[in-house]
Amino acid sequence: MAVPERDAIRAVDGSTVSPPIPDVPGFEHFFVDTGDLQSHVAIIGEGEPAVMLHGFPEHWWQWRDIAPILATAGYQVVCPDLRGAGWTIAANSQLDRETRLHDLMSLLAVLEIERAHVVSHDMGVLTAMQLSYLHPQRVRTAVQLSVFPGFASFHPKLAPAFQHLPRFIWHRPGASLAGTFAGRYVVHPMSQETIETYLAPMQRTEIDAAVRPLTRRIIMPEALRIVRGVYRKQRLEAPTLVVYGRQDAPTTEELIQQICRNPERYADHVEFAYVEDAAHFITDDAPDAVAELCMDWFQRAG
Repeated sequence: MAVPERDAIRAVDGSTVSPPIPDVPGFEHFFVDTGDLQSHVAIIGEGEPAVMLHGFPEHWWQWRDIAPILATAGYQVVCPDLRGAGWTIAANSQLDRETRLHDLMSLLAVLEIERAHVVSHDMGVLTAMQLSYLHPQRVRTAVQLSVFPGFASFHPKLAPAFQHLPRFIWHRPGASLAGTFAGRYVVHPMSQETIETYLAPMQRTEIDAAVRPLTRRIIMPEALRIVRGVYRKQRLEAPTLVVYGRQDAPTTEELIQQICRNPERYADHVEFAYVEDAAHFITDDAPDAVAELCMDWFQRAG
Protein backbone atom coordinates (compact mmCIF):
# COMPACT_ATOMS: atom_id res chain seq x y z
CA MET A 1 0.00 0.00 0.00
CA ALA A 2 1.44 3.36 -1.08
CA VAL A 3 1.53 5.22 2.22
CA PRO A 4 4.50 7.62 2.41
CA GLU A 5 7.12 6.92 5.05
CA ARG A 6 6.90 9.65 7.68
CA ASP A 7 7.67 9.94 11.38
CA ALA A 8 4.14 11.33 11.69
CA ILE A 9 2.60 8.12 10.36
CA ARG A 10 2.61 4.87 12.28
CA ALA A 11 0.82 1.62 11.63
CA VAL A 12 -1.48 0.39 14.38
CA ASP A 13 -2.78 -3.03 15.32
CA GLY A 14 -6.48 -2.38 15.84
CA SER A 15 -6.78 -5.16 18.39
CA THR A 16 -4.39 -3.39 20.78
CA VAL A 17 -6.42 -0.22 21.28
CA SER A 18 -9.50 0.27 23.44
CA PRO A 19 -12.14 -0.34 22.32
CA PRO A 20 -10.69 -2.53 19.56
CA ILE A 21 -10.91 -1.17 16.02
CA PRO A 22 -13.25 -3.36 13.93
CA ASP A 23 -11.33 -5.78 11.76
CA VAL A 24 -12.29 -5.57 8.08
CA PRO A 25 -10.20 -7.57 5.58
CA GLY A 26 -7.99 -5.48 3.31
CA PHE A 27 -7.82 -2.36 5.48
CA GLU A 28 -4.63 -1.14 7.11
CA HIS A 29 -4.80 1.21 10.06
CA PHE A 30 -2.60 4.17 10.90
CA PHE A 31 -2.29 7.00 13.38
CA VAL A 32 -1.29 10.23 11.65
CA ASP A 33 0.15 12.98 13.83
CA THR A 34 -0.86 16.48 12.69
CA GLY A 35 0.07 18.46 15.78
CA ASP A 36 -2.71 18.50 18.33
CA LEU A 37 -4.43 15.56 16.64
CA GLN A 38 -3.60 11.89 16.16
CA SER A 39 -5.97 10.95 13.37
CA HIS A 40 -6.92 7.32 13.02
CA VAL A 41 -7.05 6.49 9.31
CA ALA A 42 -8.10 3.24 7.65
CA ILE A 43 -6.71 2.76 4.13
CA ILE A 44 -7.38 0.18 1.45
CA GLY A 45 -6.21 -0.16 -2.15
CA GLU A 46 -3.76 1.70 -4.35
CA GLY A 47 -4.21 4.27 -7.08
CA GLU A 48 -6.01 7.58 -7.38
CA PRO A 49 -6.99 8.74 -3.87
CA ALA A 50 -10.59 8.79 -2.69
CA VAL A 51 -11.17 10.32 0.75
CA MET A 52 -14.28 9.21 2.62
CA LEU A 53 -15.73 11.48 5.33
CA HIS A 54 -18.11 9.71 7.68
CA GLY A 55 -21.34 10.96 9.20
CA PHE A 56 -22.53 11.21 12.80
CA PRO A 57 -22.43 9.25 15.06
CA GLU A 58 -20.37 7.07 12.75
CA HIS A 59 -16.69 6.59 11.96
CA TRP A 60 -14.43 5.06 9.32
CA TRP A 61 -16.27 1.71 9.54
CA GLN A 62 -19.20 3.31 7.72
CA TRP A 63 -17.27 2.65 4.48
CA ARG A 64 -16.53 -1.03 5.21
CA ASP A 65 -18.65 -2.29 2.27
CA ILE A 66 -18.06 0.60 -0.14
CA ALA A 67 -14.31 1.20 0.14
CA PRO A 68 -13.27 -2.36 -0.90
CA ILE A 69 -15.35 -2.00 -4.09
CA LEU A 70 -13.60 1.27 -4.92
CA ALA A 71 -10.22 -0.26 -4.09
CA THR A 72 -10.88 -3.15 -6.49
CA ALA A 73 -11.65 -0.55 -9.17
CA GLY A 74 -8.19 0.99 -8.74
CA TYR A 75 -8.54 3.65 -6.05
CA GLN A 76 -6.69 4.15 -2.82
CA VAL A 77 -9.48 4.74 -0.34
CA VAL A 78 -8.62 6.82 2.72
CA CYS A 79 -11.14 6.70 5.57
CA PRO A 80 -10.23 9.01 8.48
CA ASP A 81 -11.97 9.27 11.81
CA LEU A 82 -12.73 12.98 12.06
CA ARG A 83 -12.10 14.92 15.26
CA GLY A 84 -14.57 13.86 17.94
CA ALA A 85 -15.25 10.47 16.37
CA GLY A 86 -13.91 6.95 16.18
CA TRP A 87 -10.37 6.35 17.38
CA THR A 88 -8.88 9.77 16.62
CA ILE A 89 -7.17 11.36 19.64
CA ALA A 90 -7.39 15.11 20.22
CA ALA A 91 -5.05 17.01 22.53
CA ASN A 92 -7.81 19.49 23.31
CA SER A 93 -11.59 19.66 22.99
CA GLN A 94 -11.81 23.05 21.30
CA LEU A 95 -13.98 23.13 18.19
CA ASP A 96 -15.21 25.76 15.79
CA ARG A 97 -17.03 25.66 12.48
CA GLU A 98 -13.91 24.96 10.40
CA THR A 99 -11.86 22.88 12.85
CA ARG A 100 -12.46 19.65 10.96
CA LEU A 101 -11.58 21.34 7.68
CA HIS A 102 -8.21 22.43 9.09
CA ASP A 103 -7.71 18.89 10.42
CA LEU A 104 -8.44 17.45 6.99
CA MET A 105 -6.05 19.83 5.24
CA SER A 106 -3.29 18.86 7.68
CA LEU A 107 -4.02 15.16 7.16
CA LEU A 108 -3.88 15.50 3.37
CA ALA A 109 -0.56 17.30 3.69
CA VAL A 110 1.04 14.55 5.78
CA LEU A 111 -0.34 11.84 3.47
CA GLU A 112 0.90 13.84 0.47
CA ILE A 113 -2.53 13.88 -1.19
CA GLU A 114 -2.70 16.91 -3.45
CA ARG A 115 -6.07 16.18 -5.03
CA ALA A 116 -8.70 13.56 -4.31
CA HIS A 117 -12.19 12.36 -4.94
CA VAL A 118 -14.12 13.24 -1.78
CA VAL A 119 -17.12 11.18 -0.69
CA SER A 120 -19.06 12.33 2.36
CA HIS A 121 -22.18 11.54 4.33
CA ASP A 122 -24.28 13.44 6.84
CA MET A 123 -22.07 15.64 9.06
CA GLY A 124 -19.04 14.74 6.95
CA VAL A 125 -20.68 16.65 4.09
CA LEU A 126 -20.17 19.91 5.98
CA THR A 127 -16.40 19.44 5.99
CA ALA A 128 -16.39 18.25 2.38
CA MET A 129 -18.48 21.24 1.36
CA GLN A 130 -16.08 23.66 3.07
CA LEU A 131 -13.20 21.99 1.25
CA SER A 132 -15.00 22.22 -2.10
CA TYR A 133 -15.79 25.91 -1.74
CA LEU A 134 -12.55 27.10 -0.14
CA HIS A 135 -10.04 24.74 -1.80
CA PRO A 136 -11.64 23.50 -5.04
CA GLN A 137 -8.22 22.67 -6.51
CA ARG A 138 -7.92 19.87 -3.91
CA VAL A 139 -11.18 18.19 -4.99
CA ARG A 140 -11.15 16.09 -8.15
CA THR A 141 -14.83 15.20 -7.69
CA ALA A 142 -17.25 15.30 -4.77
CA VAL A 143 -20.06 12.91 -3.87
CA GLN A 144 -22.24 14.04 -0.99
CA LEU A 145 -24.75 11.67 0.53
CA SER A 146 -28.03 12.47 2.31
CA VAL A 147 -27.41 16.23 2.61
CA PHE A 148 -28.65 18.93 0.23
CA PRO A 149 -26.06 21.23 -1.38
CA GLY A 150 -24.97 24.45 0.25
CA PHE A 151 -26.74 26.56 -2.36
CA ALA A 152 -30.15 25.07 -1.53
CA SER A 153 -32.83 27.51 -0.44
CA PHE A 154 -34.72 26.93 2.79
CA HIS A 155 -38.27 25.57 2.71
CA PRO A 156 -40.57 24.96 5.71
CA LYS A 157 -40.93 21.32 4.64
CA LEU A 158 -37.26 20.85 5.56
CA ALA A 159 -37.96 21.43 9.27
CA PRO A 160 -38.50 17.72 10.12
CA ALA A 161 -35.02 16.99 8.75
CA PHE A 162 -33.61 18.77 11.81
CA GLN A 163 -35.86 17.27 14.50
CA HIS A 164 -33.11 14.95 15.72
CA LEU A 165 -30.75 17.79 16.64
CA PRO A 166 -32.12 18.73 20.11
CA ARG A 167 -31.08 15.40 21.60
CA PHE A 168 -27.54 16.01 20.38
CA ILE A 169 -27.50 19.65 21.49
CA TRP A 170 -28.52 18.57 25.01
CA HIS A 171 -26.76 15.20 25.01
CA ARG A 172 -26.18 13.84 28.51
CA PRO A 173 -22.91 11.98 29.15
CA GLY A 174 -23.50 8.27 28.83
CA ALA A 175 -26.87 8.61 27.11
CA SER A 176 -27.31 6.08 24.31
CA LEU A 177 -27.47 7.26 20.70
CA ALA A 178 -28.80 3.91 19.47
CA GLY A 179 -32.13 5.46 18.48
CA THR A 180 -30.33 7.50 15.86
CA PHE A 181 -30.08 4.37 13.69
CA ALA A 182 -33.77 3.50 13.74
CA GLY A 183 -37.17 4.66 12.52
CA ARG A 184 -37.40 6.69 9.34
CA TYR A 185 -33.62 6.96 9.07
CA VAL A 186 -33.22 3.43 7.72
CA VAL A 187 -35.10 1.15 5.35
CA HIS A 188 -33.34 -2.04 6.38
CA PRO A 189 -33.10 -2.20 10.19
CA MET A 190 -29.54 -2.42 11.44
CA SER A 191 -28.54 -5.37 13.56
CA GLN A 192 -27.70 -4.81 17.20
CA GLU A 193 -24.11 -5.75 16.39
CA THR A 194 -23.91 -3.06 13.70
CA ILE A 195 -25.29 -0.38 16.02
CA GLU A 196 -22.93 -1.43 18.81
CA THR A 197 -19.96 -1.25 16.43
CA TYR A 198 -20.91 2.27 15.37
CA LEU A 199 -21.31 3.37 18.98
CA ALA A 200 -18.28 1.53 20.43
CA PRO A 201 -16.08 4.67 20.44
CA MET A 202 -18.66 6.38 22.67
CA GLN A 203 -17.02 4.39 25.48
CA ARG A 204 -14.19 6.90 25.19
CA THR A 205 -14.95 9.92 27.37
CA GLU A 206 -13.66 12.43 24.81
CA ILE A 207 -15.92 11.04 22.07
CA ASP A 208 -19.01 11.09 24.29
CA ALA A 209 -18.13 14.63 25.38
CA ALA A 210 -17.79 15.76 21.76
CA VAL A 211 -21.47 15.23 20.91
CA ARG A 212 -22.60 18.63 22.21
CA PRO A 213 -19.80 20.77 20.75
CA LEU A 214 -19.94 19.01 17.37
CA THR A 215 -23.63 19.86 17.17
CA ARG A 216 -23.45 23.35 18.62
CA ARG A 217 -20.24 24.61 17.02
CA ILE A 218 -20.22 22.89 13.64
CA ILE A 219 -23.65 21.61 12.63
CA MET A 220 -25.73 24.55 13.84
CA PRO A 221 -23.48 27.37 12.54
CA GLU A 222 -23.12 25.68 9.16
CA ALA A 223 -26.86 25.02 8.92
CA LEU A 224 -27.54 28.68 9.65
CA ARG A 225 -25.11 29.73 6.91
CA ILE A 226 -27.02 27.58 4.44
CA VAL A 227 -30.38 28.97 5.59
CA ARG A 228 -29.06 32.54 5.30
CA GLY A 229 -27.94 31.86 1.72
CA VAL A 230 -24.21 32.32 2.30
CA TYR A 231 -23.29 29.63 -0.24
CA ARG A 232 -25.72 30.98 -2.81
CA LYS A 233 -23.36 33.96 -3.08
CA GLN A 234 -20.40 31.71 -3.85
CA ARG A 235 -19.55 29.46 -6.76
CA LEU A 236 -19.23 25.69 -6.38
CA GLU A 237 -16.44 24.73 -8.77
CA ALA A 238 -15.85 21.11 -7.76
CA PRO A 239 -17.92 18.62 -9.81
CA THR A 240 -20.48 17.45 -7.26
CA LEU A 241 -22.96 14.58 -7.21
CA VAL A 242 -25.70 14.86 -4.57
CA VAL A 243 -27.22 11.50 -3.65
CA TYR A 244 -30.35 10.76 -1.63
CA GLY A 245 -32.24 7.65 -0.67
CA ARG A 246 -35.76 7.85 -2.06
CA GLN A 247 -37.18 7.10 1.38
CA ASP A 248 -35.14 9.79 3.14
CA ALA A 249 -38.10 11.86 4.33
CA PRO A 250 -38.74 14.76 4.19
CA THR A 251 -36.14 15.40 1.50
CA THR A 252 -38.03 13.85 -1.38
CA GLU A 253 -36.92 14.26 -4.97
CA GLU A 254 -39.70 16.78 -5.48
CA LEU A 255 -38.57 18.91 -2.55
CA ILE A 256 -34.92 18.74 -3.58
CA GLN A 257 -35.85 19.94 -7.05
CA GLN A 258 -37.80 22.80 -5.48
CA ILE A 259 -35.02 24.02 -3.16
CA CYS A 260 -32.28 23.52 -5.77
CA ARG A 261 -33.81 25.27 -8.76
CA ASN A 262 -31.41 26.43 -11.47
CA PRO A 263 -28.29 24.80 -10.00
CA GLU A 264 -26.21 26.10 -12.91
CA ARG A 265 -26.49 29.56 -11.33
CA TYR A 266 -24.49 28.36 -8.32
CA ALA A 267 -22.35 25.45 -9.51
CA ASP A 268 -20.14 24.58 -12.47
CA HIS A 269 -21.24 20.95 -12.57
CA VAL A 270 -23.73 19.41 -10.18
CA GLU A 271 -26.03 16.44 -10.63
CA PHE A 272 -28.57 14.68 -8.42
CA ALA A 273 -29.15 10.96 -8.02
CA TYR A 274 -31.63 8.91 -6.00
CA VAL A 275 -31.21 5.40 -4.66
CA GLU A 276 -34.17 3.08 -4.36
CA ASP A 277 -34.85 1.25 -1.11
CA ALA A 278 -32.67 3.58 0.97
CA ALA A 279 -33.16 6.30 3.56
CA HIS A 280 -30.76 8.60 5.45
CA PHE A 281 -28.22 5.90 6.35
CA ILE A 282 -27.78 5.18 2.68
CA THR A 283 -24.36 3.56 3.02
CA ASP A 284 -25.88 0.80 5.15
CA ASP A 285 -29.15 0.53 3.24
CA ALA A 286 -27.57 0.36 -0.24
CA PRO A 287 -23.74 0.17 -0.21
CA ASP A 288 -23.45 -1.42 -3.65
CA ALA A 289 -25.58 1.28 -5.26
CA VAL A 290 -23.54 4.02 -3.55
CA ALA A 291 -20.28 2.45 -4.72
CA GLU A 292 -21.54 2.23 -8.31
CA LEU A 293 -22.63 5.87 -8.28
CA CYS A 294 -19.25 6.93 -6.89
CA MET A 295 -17.26 5.04 -9.51
CA ASP A 296 -19.44 6.33 -12.33
CA TRP A 297 -19.07 9.93 -11.09
CA PHE A 298 -15.31 9.62 -10.59
CA GLN A 299 -14.97 8.51 -14.22
CA ARG A 300 -17.45 10.93 -15.77
CA ALA A 301 -16.66 14.08 -13.83
CA GLY A 302 -13.04 13.57 -12.77
